[in-house]
Amino acid sequence: MPADITTPIGSAQKKTSSGSLGLLSLTALVVGSMIGGGVFSLPQNMARGASAGAVTIGWLVTGVGMLALAFVYRNLSTRKPALDAGPYSYARAGFGNFVGFNSAWGYWLSAWLGNVSYAVLIFGALSYFYAPFGDEGNTWQAIVGASICLWLVHALVLAGIRQAAIVNVITTIAKLGPIFLFIVLAFVAFNMPTFTLDFWGNETLGLGSITEQVRSTMLVTLWVFIGIEGASVGSGRARRRSDIGTATILGFLSVLCVYLLVSLLSLGVFSQPELAALPDAASMANVLESIVGPWGSVVVRVGLVISVAGAFLSWTLLAAEIPFRAAQEGILPDVFAVENQNGSPAGALWITNICIQVFLVITLYSNSTYLALFYIASTAILVPYVFSGAYALKLAMTGESYGPRERRGGDLAIGALATVYGIWLVYAAGPAYLLMCAILYAAGIPIYLWARGSHGARAFTATEILIALGLVGAAILAAYLMWTGVISAL
Repeated sequence: MPADITTPIGSAQKKTSSGSLGLLSLTALVVGSMIGGGVFSLPQNMARGASAGAVTIGWLVTGVGMLALAFVYRNLSTRKPALDAGPYSYARAGFGNFVGFNSAWGYWLSAWLGNVSYAVLIFGALSYFYAPFGDEGNTWQAIVGASICLWLVHALVLAGIRQAAIVNVITTIAKLGPIFLFIVLAFVAFNMPTFTLDFWGNETLGLGSITEQVRSTMLVTLWVFIGIEGASVGSGRARRRSDIGTATILGFLSVLCVYLLVSLLSLGVFSQPELAALPDAASMANVLESIVGPWGSVVVRVGLVISVAGAFLSWTLLAAEIPFRAAQEGILPDVFAVENQNGSPAGALWITNICIQVFLVITLYSNSTYLALFYIASTAILVPYVFSGAYALKLAMTGESYGPRERRGGDLAIGALATVYGIWLVYAAGPAYLLMCAILYAAGIPIYLWARGSHGARAFTATEILIALGLVGAAILAAYLMWTGVISAL
């Protein structure tokens, strides 16, 4: 049974089976979650609104911000070992039940919306081999194929977390081969005059100010780093607590090197306007094809399918784990806390994958694209990230979990940097996507009331009422602006 509503934060009456994930599995969960389809689309996505100089600055800003966030998760995993559900646990412990709910809800939304975009991307890549799938991966043939894949992954996770984690390790290793091949060949073909042509984009390219160009890269760089908290989310199943922080830092540094090389080397093969004109999905394939011929495109597309399939599995694990843990503590309805005989979060998994299936069908009729879906998914996860940094900052400021003479300056700086970076991302997302996400967040309020009411618990404090009213107001405004065509996801 789920934990009673009075269960302390980070604990439950019935604990999940733990000790099944070692350092390799946790690192693979981090790397596998971050390296999905985004890396294969980086060349076009980054060049779409930024020059080589702005792209470089964008990666520096993101590298520093995400490194701070990586250290936040590492530090919190050791200072607050009882909080074993990642961003949700930290938000609830630091800022109350309703903020904790929104962190869990936003993370869950981002995870399964991201999986919808992954499914679309897989079959968009496969259209190179079978045209009826369509370049955008949203024809009826692609939706049928994506649905079959969805329920195969569903069955795998139901069979047990450990088995799914082993498969994830294998796919993580397999996906890196084509990426490393691309890096080597792009390095050989790199042309410095192409890379430095209008380096700041303000002479002939007309891309706007450096600030605007850097801002245009932010959601892309956020999207490809989503998953940095993977080890923290799965910490309740970690074999050793110390592996969580190590896996987070190792995964982040490895992936940052890969992303930097892929995006910057591409700008030395194609000019910024040429890269920006490529299809948004699998643009790495076009770059490699220009270097070695058609076989390069085939290799990248096969690698993309393997990579996205692995990321799909990683995010299926993460998407089920957060609501499962939240439901155990009475923040989400009890149905999310159902666990099967194999120790898998069956209730959360079924609800998650039904939502994915519904949205796959919606993409068929709304002509939604990978790019639109990943912008919405990236924006939805901002709440969990901001509150993770803010909680680390709060601990460092108050001294909670610190010894009386323990220095807090370094952690204070890291927490502040991660929080400021999260706020910067909110600004970079822009009002359109923030308003559309408000609709998704407001839709969760009845779910929260259901969960609290089922335990006879008070739903809101006075401050939380104001937050809820603000979300509802923003959602109404967003719905009106979408209805009148002022804002759109496309």
